[in-house]
Amino acid sequence: MSNLTKLKHEFTKSSDFLIALGDQKRQAIIISLLDQKVVHRGLQVTDLVGVTGLSRPAVSHHLKILKEAKLVDYRREGTKNFYYLTHRTTEIDKLSTLLDHVKEIMKCNQQL
Repeated sequence: MSNLTKLKHEFTKSSDFLIALGDQKRQAIIISLLDQKVVHRGLQVTDLVGVTGLSRPAVSHHLKILKEAKLVDYRREGTKNFYYLTHRTTEIDKLSTLLDHVKEIMKCNQQL
């Protein structure tokens, strides 16, 4: 398999993750969940409404996309859901590998 074909497959595997990261509102959610005061307890949708300025349904939609991208998970306490960043880095590792391969190809092309 050529380097470019391999790269195309890696882009395909990472596309949902890249889409999840590409939205400014989702970035705001991720940054909020990275806050040291929040990391261990998580945030509720109502907390994220204040951070993003979005409606509850819109925040829930963005959280769904982040959950599908395996960036966010939640725990339930009674009737409340608390959202937090997962500790799984599989998708981040895939993206890192993809970017390393892009850099390698760029360096090789630069030397030609």
